[in-house]
Order: sequence, then C-alpha cells, then structure tokens
Amino acid sequence: MILLELFLTLAKVGLFTFGGGYAMLPLIESEIIDGKGWLTLAEFTDIVAIAEVTPGPIAVNSATFVGYRLGGVPGGVIATLGVIAPSVVIVLLLAALARKLSSANWLVHVRAGMRPAVVGLIAAAVISVGRVAFADARSVIIGIGAAAMIFWVKLHPILVLALSGLAGAVIFSLT
Repeated sequence: MILLELFLTLAKVGLFTFGGGYAMLPLIESEIIDGKGWLTLAEFTDIVAIAEVTPGPIAVNSATFVGYRLGGVPGGVIATLGVIAPSVVIVLLLAALARKLSSANWLVHVRAGMRPAVVGLIAAAVISVGRVAFADARSVIIGIGAAAMIFWVKLHPILVLALSGLAGAVIFSLT
C-alpha cells in the first residue's frame, strides 16, 4: 500500500508543480511532512542536502531518496516514476501543441504570471530548508561563505560544496 501511496503523492507533486526541481521542494515537503507525516523536517532537509550533491535534478533525487527511505529500492523506483510521469505526459502534450499555441496572447500572459510564482516557490523552499540548515551562527557563516564563493568568486558549485563540507568538518569538530 505504501508504494501506491508514494506514487500517487509524488505524481500529485509532479502534476501541480511548475518551474523545476527547486519549485517542487515546498510541495514535496508539504506532502511528505505535513500531509503524510512520513518524515520530519530535519530528515527532509538531510535528504535535500544529499539530493543536491548527487547528479540529477534535485526534485527527482529527493523523491527517490524519500521513496527509498520509506520503501527500499522498490519505493525509490516508484517515487521516481511518480514524480516524473506527469511531467513526461505534460511535455509530450505541450510539444504537440507548441507550434499552434506559441504565439497565443493568453499563453504569453500565463507564462508571465507563472515566472514570478516559480521564484516565490523557490524562495519558500529556501526559507523552509534554511530554518533547519541555519541552526546556529557557524551554519550561517558557512552559508554566507558559500553564497559569496558562488556570486563573487565564481567558484564551481561542486568545489563550493566540497569546501563547505571541509569547513563544516573543521568548524563543527572544534566544539
């Protein structure tokens, strides 16, 4: 029963979320933590952190890890299929209609309204995960340092993650 529930829950996330993986995180969080009570916010934050450093889209990786946590390998596979199936169907349908609708004035307005909403969803995910990730001043310093390395120093994100992990190992082991 958990496998069917996993599939349907994550298919709902995939069906009703636009804007990519980061925009999906608040809905995954809402469904998995608030709706089903399958994980705590701390557990979900750990999953998101792992999903961020593994290859692939963060929402798919997060769904896979959630599914694995709840149902082992079959759960991971089912959760992954659940979160991607609606997108695959929608993309195939939109591709078939793209030429006909691409210049439709109403669709241009719909996309213009969705762009800021996607940014808002990403911001909500940042705030929600940030509440757990920024547990103390040391965490905030690492977060600010990581952002500075990305925006101003222009380091590659993988290098930033590695340096942040090293900083965490050093800073948190001192206490």
